[in-house]
Amino acid sequence: MMNNTHNNLRKPITRLAFVLCVPLLWAATCQTSTAPILPAQAEQPLPLDTTSTYTIIAAADSNDLSVAARVYTKDELLGRFEPAKHPDFEVIQKKHTTKDGIYLQRAAYADFQRMWEAAKAAGVDLSILSATRNFNYQKGIWEKKWLREKYKGMSDRDKVADIMKFSSMPGTSRHHWGTDVDFNSVELAYWQSATGKKVYAWLVQHAATFGYYQTYTDKANGRSGYEEEKWHWSYIPIAREMHRQFKNTIQYSDITGFSGCKEAEGLQVFAVFVDGIAPDLLPK
Repeated sequence: MMNNTHNNLRKPITRLAFVLCVPLLWAATCQTSTAPILPAQAEQPLPLDTTSTYTIIAAADSNDLSVAARVYTKDELLGRFEPAKHPDFEVIQKKHTTKDGIYLQRAAYADFQRMWEAAKAAGVDLSILSATRNFNYQKGIWEKKWLREKYKGMSDRDKVADIMKFSSMPGTSRHHWGTDVDFNSVELAYWQSATGKKVYAWLVQHAATFGYYQTYTDKANGRSGYEEEKWHWSYIPIAREMHRQFKNTIQYSDITGFSGCKEAEGLQVFAVFVDGIAPDLLPK
């Protein structure tokens, strides 16, 4: 899996220097939905609050993959913003994805493009299947699964536990941060095919050069939370710091506004799932 890669963390080229205008506006209550809210039906995005400005501070240790230290708002950490209107997000070009109108943070996308070129030169095709998913989008995925026929008669806690084998609660997904991507396919059969094995082997060997690491590795080493996802890779130079601030800032009372949200604390979602990543990638 990723042990050799994680033991040889390398410095990505991208370094951040920019001023971010961030959203500060949100109100939500914990409620149970009666109909699925699909991504196309998501609530209207919140406008950015351009009155608050946070300045990036370069990391003291240039070899540390957490290359920037700045204050992220709760809205950013929880995905309660619209990436299309966020000054630090960039739309992904069609040659890099099969989807329309999906976004990454600019630094993450810049290093992805370098990685894409290197993979292409090696005969490996990388396509971003999913990137930034804000709270509303993740809620749409969640609510659709919540109403599956197989969950009829089940307790809320059992529903949540089953959904979270592969899907994050809204507000807790790393995809909110604009640092994480799903490559090529989320079907296990693809990654077991000759093509999928070739792509995965290249990523394991080379992705760290560009700041990307597999988040949900094999659980044989005791990792908790989601099942292994060979398709999910994270841009650690930004994601590690966002993860650290999530741990220090977000409370269970902030995880609200969707079916089953009251189960988050009882299931210890922060410790089991948010922190349930490859150990070497956890915030220091």
